[in-house]
Amino acid sequence: MNRIEQQTRKMASQQGFIAALDQSGGSTPKALNLYGIRNDAWSNDEQMFALVHQMRTRIITTPAFNGDRILAAILFENTMDRDIQGQPTADYLWNTKRVVPILKVDKGLAEEADGVQLMKPMPTLGALLEKAVSKRIFGTKMRSVIKQANAAGIGRIVAQQFEVGRQILAAGLVPIIEPEVDIKCPDKAGAEGLLKAAILKELDALPAGKRVMLKLTLPEQDNLYAGCIAHGNVLRVVALSGGYSREESNRRLARQQGMIASFSRALVEGLTAQQSDAQFDEAMDASIQSTFEASRT
Repeated sequence: MNRIEQQTRKMASQQGFIAALDQSGGSTPKALNLYGIRNDAWSNDEQMFALVHQMRTRIITTPAFNGDRILAAILFENTMDRDIQGQPTADYLWNTKRVVPILKVDKGLAEEADGVQLMKPMPTLGALLEKAVSKRIFGTKMRSVIKQANAAGIGRIVAQQFEVGRQILAAGLVPIIEPEVDIKCPDKAGAEGLLKAAILKELDALPAGKRVMLKLTLPEQDNLYAGCIAHGNVLRVVALSGGYSREESNRRLARQQGMIASFSRALVEGLTAQQSDAQFDEAMDASIQSTFEASRT
C-alpha cells in the first residue's frame, strides 16, 4: 500500500483518537498561558509562534505520543511549515510516530448572524491545499460555530462546510467538517437535532466513495450521530471537547458508540513548561490513555 492508502486504512479502522494541536494566532496566547508561559515571554508573533512550536514539539516527541493510541494530529499552517528533529512536521508525524497529519485550513469565524458564526472567506484556500498536498498532509479541518437552535443559520453553516469540503476533496484531501455546537447553546439538544438532519442531507448528496470526516460537539442525546457514523460517505466521526474538562469530555464520549476523541485543550490539560521531562511524559501518557479508553466504545 502507498502512504495515502495506509493512512486511510488507519483512520478508518484502527482504535485511537485525534490530537488537536491546531491553536492559531487568536488562541495561541491562551494556549501558552495554560502551559505556564506568560504573555511577557514574547514581544512579537514570530517569538510567540516559536514558543508554541517548542510546546508542540515537546508534546509530539514524548514517548507516549505515537500511532499506537493516536490516529492523527491536527496542525495549523505555521506548525506544518516548521520542522521537528530535522524533518518537516508532517513527515516526522508519519515517518517517526505513525501519526496521520491533518491541517487546519479555516481563517477564523465571521460575526454571529442567525445564531451561528460562519467561517470567514478563504480566498487563498486553493494555494493552501496545494501546499498541503506537497507537504504530504492527509486531510484538513475547518470550524464554524452554532450558538442557537436556528434552522436557517444551521442550514447555512452546514451548506458552507460541505461546499468547502467538496473543494478539499477535489484537491485529493479528506476534509473534517466541524460545525461545533456551543456547549452554552440555550437549546443545545434542539440545535443538535437540526444539525444532524442537515448533515445527513449533505452526506446523501455526496458522490459514492467521496468520504469526509465529521467533528462534532459531544451531544446531549447519546448516540445521536449513529446514522452519520454508519454513513457510507463518512470515514470517521470525532468529538470535540468544546470547553468540557477532560474528565467530563471522556465521560460523555465513552457513552457514544463509534465516536472517537479529537480533543485540544482537554488533551493537554495539566501540562506545563515548568514540569520536568519525566513529569511531563507521565502526565502526557495519562492523558493519552484516558482519552484512548474513552474512544474505544
